[in-house]
Amino acid sequence: MSALYRTTISALDKIVPAKLQPLWQHPAGPKTVFFWAPAFKWSLVIAGISDLQRPVDQLSVAQSASLAATGVIWSRYSLVIIPKNYSLFSVNLFVAVTQLYQLYRAISYHRNLQEKNAQ
Repeated sequence: MSALYRTTISALDKIVPAKLQPLWQHPAGPKTVFFWAPAFKWSLVIAGISDLQRPVDQLSVAQSASLAATGVIWSRYSLVIIPKNYSLFSVNLFVAVTQLYQLYRAISYHRNLQEKNAQ
């Protein structure tokens, strides 16, 4: 680890309130990537929720499918690693759910379009 990181963490160790020490010292707490990766991954959830307003003809089936698969796989992974990372689980669950809904919308649109073209 870098000297800057160690110095910063040492300074913060002294000012973290006693009530927050269990979170601060947790193996998946703010001192680790296990905390920050899920925190930043919430941006994918926000983007997925904002895409609910997107016209269905502009949705990408491949993108929605890959993000849904990623969410499902990483949700499972987050519960089998040690320490269990419930923050990672929750963010990936939300990624999977939002993208599965988008995938449903896109596939339904394409099916309806094919039925209209067949008539």
